[in-house]
Amino acid sequence: MLQFTCSSISIDWIVMFEFLIQSLQIKSMSIFEAGMLICFGASWPFAVMKTYKTKSVKGKSRLFLTLIIIGYIFGMINKILNSVDIVFWLYVVNLLLVGSDFILCLLYRNREENR
Repeated sequence: MLQFTCSSISIDWIVMFEFLIQSLQIKSMSIFEAGMLICFGASWPFAVMKTYKTKSVKGKSRLFLTLIIIGYIFGMINKILNSVDIVFWLYVVNLLLVGSDFILCLLYRNREENR
């Protein structure tokens, strides 16, 4: 068993980890899924702001954004069918961010084509 001892205080890290999982009602695989979604979600606001500020969609692929949106929808369906937990809401936030980038891409692409 993994233990950490400091100044005669013994902490059982596995018990703390299990308590955290149970208190947040997150399954162990969802922690890694949550980490993935947090990392992806951290990058989307920058992409959306860049598109909004520059009003340029050069290098943006509608196909790529569509595939990401479909992937997030499948992840949400999986959560609904198996176990809705806090990770479901990470999918929702990511979907909204990618969806807003996709809408900006459509708007600004039409503007560039009309010039």
